[in-house]
Amino acid sequence: MTSSALPQVFKTIKSYREWRRSLTNTVKIGFIPTMGALHQGHLTLFKKSLAENDHTVISIFVNPSQFAPTEDLDSYPRTFERDFALVSELNVDGKSVDAILYPSVDELYPSGIPLDVSKQTGAFVTVHGLSEQLEGTTRPNFFRGVATVVTKLFNITQPDIAYFGQKDVQQTIVLKRMVRDLLIPVEIKVEPIVREESGLALSSRNAYLSEELRARCAGIYAALKKGEDAYKAGKSRSEILDIVKLNLADEQFKIDYVSLADKETLLEVEDLSKGAVLSLAIYVTEGEKTTRLIDNIIL
Repeated sequence: MTSSALPQVFKTIKSYREWRRSLTNTVKIGFIPTMGALHQGHLTLFKKSLAENDHTVISIFVNPSQFAPTEDLDSYPRTFERDFALVSELNVDGKSVDAILYPSVDELYPSGIPLDVSKQTGAFVTVHGLSEQLEGTTRPNFFRGVATVVTKLFNITQPDIAYFGQKDVQQTIVLKRMVRDLLIPVEIKVEPIVREESGLALSSRNAYLSEELRARCAGIYAALKKGEDAYKAGKSRSEILDIVKLNLADEQFKIDYVSLADKETLLEVEDLSKGAVLSLAIYVTEGEKTTRLIDNIIL
């Protein structure tokens, strides 16, 4: 694909699969699933794939099954025209994104997908042991939704490598276990968190924040860095967690969790000799609007 070519947009599984079959079996395909509202973090993943693969495919799909009835599915930003323009401008050594999978909800969930889990029917994927803690405590069906939609997307796109960002660290651990246990022939690559100059981790939900609050939210990463400093100084688990929480003292912040967990099991750890994942989730409130932000550092 030359730099002047635009990515093909496939709205049906059938049309994508016809294109995929037209490629030779020897090509290497990189894939990045997204929910749109693209930012520099996504573009970094796209560029990595372009550098390492013959073809690059992305998906844009706001996945209903990972939202609870009380969450922001309806208000989640949907900016396809802007996203398409951003993707179309990308070029790495003469290679551009080849395809955008942009399916409807009916395409990916032929049995339907009500937000009320008790009313859902059909096949779903659950990764037990890694999905219930941390993000799963507040959002008990979140990783069931993520694992299900990513399995569907892998089945459709048939990639060799899939790229994810470290910001969603629990998601990456869940998906690595999923492809291992279900024998899915896809390599999961995790790329470092991309941050704003202030240190705030890039997220589509940052669009909900005013400029003033966005600047204050830089304190989230600053708190994690204080925790990292404490870890390097040999402080205990409880001391590290206390330092992070102290540095998150802000009238507009409400802590959901601060965690020091094992890098593979995501179980909370006391012994930090082998490192850990220092992660957190914060509710940020401005007026009547509350936004939930996550971040982490690998110790």
